[in-house]
Amino acid sequence: MSAHRVGPGVPSHPPGRRGLHRFTTARRPREEQCELCGTALAGERHRHLVDTEKRALACACGPCSQLLDRSGGPNGRFRAVPGRYLSDPGHRLDDSAWELLRIPVGVAFFLRNSALDRFVALYPSPAGATESELEPSSWQTVLEGTHLGALLEPDVEALLLRRESGRTECYLVPVDICYELVGRMRLRWQGFDGGAEARADLDAFFGHVRDTARDVQRSRS
Repeated sequence: MSAHRVGPGVPSHPPGRRGLHRFTTARRPREEQCELCGTALAGERHRHLVDTEKRALACACGPCSQLLDRSGGPNGRFRAVPGRYLSDPGHRLDDSAWELLRIPVGVAFFLRNSALDRFVALYPSPAGATESELEPSSWQTVLEGTHLGALLEPDVEALLLRRESGRTECYLVPVDICYELVGRMRLRWQGFDGGAEARADLDAFFGHVRDTARDVQRSRS
C-alpha cells in the first residue's frame, strides 16, 4: 500500500462533508477578459495575442487588437495574431523531406520563436504540443521547399503540414489555430493511433483550412 504524502497546507485527515462540497460543486467557468484592458469577452468571438515573454496565447478585445495591428510593432511583448490562410499546392516537400523532420505523426507545425531566436517544430500528441528538435539542415530543407517559408511572421504564424496517403498538404496559418488543433486532438485521442473520433475531427479541421486558404501563387498575381 502506497503512503499518502502530506505537503504544506494539506490536511493529513480526510475532509468532511463540508470540505468535499468544494470539489463536487460545479465551478463557474472563468470569464475571458482582454489581456490588455480587462474588458469582458463573454460569448463573443475575439482575436488572440501572442505574449512573447510568457510564450503563451492571450485574449484581446477588438479595439486593443486593432491598436496593435495599426502599430505594427514586432518588438513589443504582445503581438496580434493575423487572420491570413495561404496554401502552397506546388511545394517541394516530398517523402525524403518529411523523414528529415522526425515527426512520429502525420501532422506538424513550425514557427519562428523570436524569444529563442530559432524555429520550433511541434506536433499534436495525447500530452499536448510536443517539440521535435531538428538540425539546421532540416530546417533549411523545409523552408526552401515552399514559398510560404519566407512569408512567415515570427511568433504569430505557423507553417502547418499534414502527411497522408503519400502526399503532403502545406499551409501558412494563424498560430492560434494550431494550438486549437492540439487541444482538440488531446481531448479526443484514444489508443495508439488516436482513434476514429480524433481522425474525423482532424479531417474536419483540415477541411476548414483547405476551404479558407488562398493559393500563394494566385495571391501574388
